[in-house]
Amino acid sequence: MPSPVRFHLQMRTTWNGSVSFGLVNIPVGLAPATKPAARQSDVSFRMLHRECGTPIKQKRWCPVHERDVESDELVKGWEVAKGQFLMVEDADLEAIENRDTSRSIDISRFVRLEEVDPIYFDRTYFLVPAGAEAQRRPYVLLLEAMKEAGVAALGRFVLAGKEKLCLIRPMGDALALETLFVHEDVKDHAEIDEAVAGSAVKKPELDLAKQIIASLAAPFDANELRSEYRESLRELLEAKLEGHEIEVPEEPEPAQVVDLMEALKASVAAASAKQPDAPKKKAAPRKRAAASK
Repeated sequence: MPSPVRFHLQMRTTWNGSVSFGLVNIPVGLAPATKPAARQSDVSFRMLHRECGTPIKQKRWCPVHERDVESDELVKGWEVAKGQFLMVEDADLEAIENRDTSRSIDISRFVRLEEVDPIYFDRTYFLVPAGAEAQRRPYVLLLEAMKEAGVAALGRFVLAGKEKLCLIRPMGDALALETLFVHEDVKDHAEIDEAVAGSAVKKPELDLAKQIIASLAAPFDANELRSEYRESLRELLEAKLEGHEIEVPEEPEPAQVVDLMEALKASVAAASAKQPDAPKKKAAPRKRAAASK
C-alpha cells in the first residue's frame, strides 16, 4: 500500500491542536493572518535624547519613596475608587486560570455568517491543515460543507491559558478563525441611533446621494488597500538619510460650509466628469529643500 501523500506547509503555526466537529477531530494549526500592530508599518521609532541621540530608558519610579522600584517589588492593582487600589497577587489570578490543556476548538453551533457583525471580530488566524492526506480530508469536508450551507461555526478554545471565543469561516479554499470579543466589551450605539432617528432626509437629497454612490461603485480589490502615510514615511526617512531637509506643507484652507443640496449636486457633477476607468495618478513627490550644510 502506498504511503499517504504529505505536504510540508511553510506557514508557521503558533498553536497546534484540533477542531472538534461532532465526533470528528480535525488536526489543525493556528497561523496569524495579519502582522502584529508593532510590525505593520515596517518602521518603528525609539525615543532619543535630542542633545546626544542616546535612547532613553523607561524607569519605574515610586513618588512616595522617591526611588526606582525593582520588578520583584511590583504587584497588580485594581482601582476600586479614585486613588484607592485593591492588590491582586499573581497567585490569585493563577487560581482562576483556565486549566484546559485539551488543545481542542469545540464547535458549539453553526450560524449564518451575515448574522455576525464584524465589530465582534478581534484577530484573524488561518486554520492550517495537517500534512497527511488522510488527516486533511476532514478539514476539506468541513470547509466544503460550510461553503454549501453558507454558515460559519461558533466555538471556544484555550490560547496561552486564556479562554477564547471564536468563529470559523470559509475564506476561499481555507478556513479562517476569528477570535471574538465578548458581548459586554462591545459598546452600545443606541445613543447614535436615537440621534439619527430624529433627522429627516428629503427624497431629492437621497436620490442625489444614491447617484454619487452608484458613480463610485466598483468591485472590491484588496490590492488597493495601501497606506499613503506609510509610503510617505519611507520617502521622508530616505530623504533625511540622504541629507535633505523636508519642507513642511502649508495648512490647507478650511472647507467652506455650503448648502447640503448644492454640495450633493456638485459631487454628482464631479463624479460624472471623472473618467470611469482612468488610471489613478501617482501623487507628486514632496519638494525637498537644498541639503543643510
